[in-house]
Amino acid sequence: MMLEKMKKSLYFMVDKPHHFRFNGSRNQIDEFKGVISNLYPRVFTIQMENGITRSFSYNDLLTHHLEIIDI
Repeated sequence: MMLEKMKKSLYFMVDKPHHFRFNGSRNQIDEFKGVISNLYPRVFTIQMENGITRSFSYNDLLTHHLEIIDI
């Protein structure tokens, strides 16, 4: 149920610029700006300012590995 709510909230964030923080392995933190470009059933994609597209699972948001900072 929490996952469905998160998917619906991301739907309204598509094509709007946001600031993200990704907490990777071994305490590596990556901050970047980008636009949520596509939503898929299991993952979503973020188009970064430098043109690179990264994909993340909705679980990354639930476990706080990926944070949307400017909300």
